Amino acid sequence: MLSLAKSKSSSVSSRVDMNNNNNNPGELEIRPGGMFVQMRNSESSNRSSVSVPTIKVRVKFGSTYHEVLISPQASFGELKKMLSERTGLHPEEQKLIYKKKERDSKGYLDVARVRDGSKIVLVEDIINRERRCLEMLKIAKFQKDSNSIAQICLQVDKFAQQVTDLEAIASRGVELTDDNLDNLIGNLMTELVKLDEIVVEGDLNLQKRKQVYFWLSV
Repeated sequence: MLSLAKSKSSSVSSRVDMNNNNNNPGELEIRPGGMFVQMRNSESSNRSSVSVPTIKVRVKFGSTYHEVLISPQASFGELKKMLSERTGLHPEEQKLIYKKKERDSKGYLDVARVRDGSKIVLVEDIINRERRCLEMLKIAKFQKDSNSIAQICLQVDKFAQQVTDLEAIASRGVELTDDNLDNLIGNLMTELVKLDEIVVEGDLNLQKRKQVYFWLSV
């Protein structure tokens, strides 16, 4: 029995040595069940991450040429970001033409067969530029209206406290003067006019209506 075990052990060892000599796979490790597998190392795991040399592409924008060093595995969107720093054009305002065809930002240079020395044409996208300008104006207006409503809300809270104070005074049997009420009503109407002049949509409009309902209930 002992001789049989030694025979099996020497047989496995000889197969391992033979594989090492023939294929040079590197060190082996034993997995559960007695299976020999090759150990992973940094060299084998990094074979797929071999560095790719950059290429130089010439981008024509108007009468100007820009030479850009970039990886051939980069996307046209990445190229647009690099060109944005040189031309001042937002990436969304750019059109890249290669071989008489506009290229999508998600497309890759090597897939489109862009090589070292390739020429690409950059054209300003007027439609997207106008769309971005409108969006920026809309955002600016929203922020301005939001700030205005917030300031009015602060005033409303102050006037609401004044109403509470007047009610407390009246509950103690103290007679209120007309001036107190007139001033408070005048201030509230002033804020109401300010709020009515703000033209808003969506959540801001809902917030505006809540303030109006509050004043009507005072």
